[in-house]
Amino acid sequence: MRFSETTVIVTGGGSGIGAEICRRFAQEGAAVAVADIDGPAARRLAEEIGGRGGTAFAVRADVSDPAQVSAMTSEVISRTGQVDVLVNNASNRPGDDLLAMSVQDWDRDVAVSLRGPFLCMRSVLPLMLARGRGVLVSIASVNALGFYGNEAYSAAKAGLISLTRSVAVRYGARGIRANAIALGTVATPIWSARIAIEPAILERAAAWYPVQRVGEPGDAASAALFLASPEASWITGAVLAVDGGLSAGSYRMTAELVRESSW
Repeated sequence: MRFSETTVIVTGGGSGIGAEICRRFAQEGAAVAVADIDGPAARRLAEEIGGRGGTAFAVRADVSDPAQVSAMTSEVISRTGQVDVLVNNASNRPGDDLLAMSVQDWDRDVAVSLRGPFLCMRSVLPLMLARGRGVLVSIASVNALGFYGNEAYSAAKAGLISLTRSVAVRYGARGIRANAIALGTVATPIWSARIAIEPAILERAAAWYPVQRVGEPGDAASAALFLASPEASWITGAVLAVDGGLSAGSYRMTAELVRESSW
């Protein structure tokens, strides 16, 4: 298995994309720290993974809190003695419309999506540098690459990509790799409130994607495991678009323009 004798921390690991990343790492032999602000959700997933023969344990942590991040890292070290991979996945339900957004909403988006990864990287990097190896994978978004709404979330994810590149360059010679994944729309529980209002929202969104579907948590997990694996040993400072082709362009828009120009 690719990740035997490997310890992986996944923030926001208790549900959605993070939960699938945890499951997949455990299936590949890793000891997985399921870190989440929702302690019961993290424990349920750790128990599920353990029941399937994997190794996982829950750590409750708000990644925007320096003390909790430090405690998270200390607990992981006390259990496994090492940190080989950090997956910065924790995120906040994004607010929308700059003029309608409160300062508190802005600060929370940035705190979880940008300050959190900074704190987690800062916490685990000394351990990785002391061993001469380590991998950082940050879950960003296509929102960092273009306008798709959610201004605070988008700005934070753009900052996360910049931070990832900086770490990759600064510490690459010391055995550290850092990459980001720019995700498109992924069907997770975070969409529940919107689906309750607009049941067909994900089906409508799928029409804008060249592959004609939105993503599944497994799509993100496959990319995260690849970037963390030895197969990606010469990839660092990269932003992998896992977005069904959305950032490549819009065939739907182009088709409409072509029809218009032919009139």
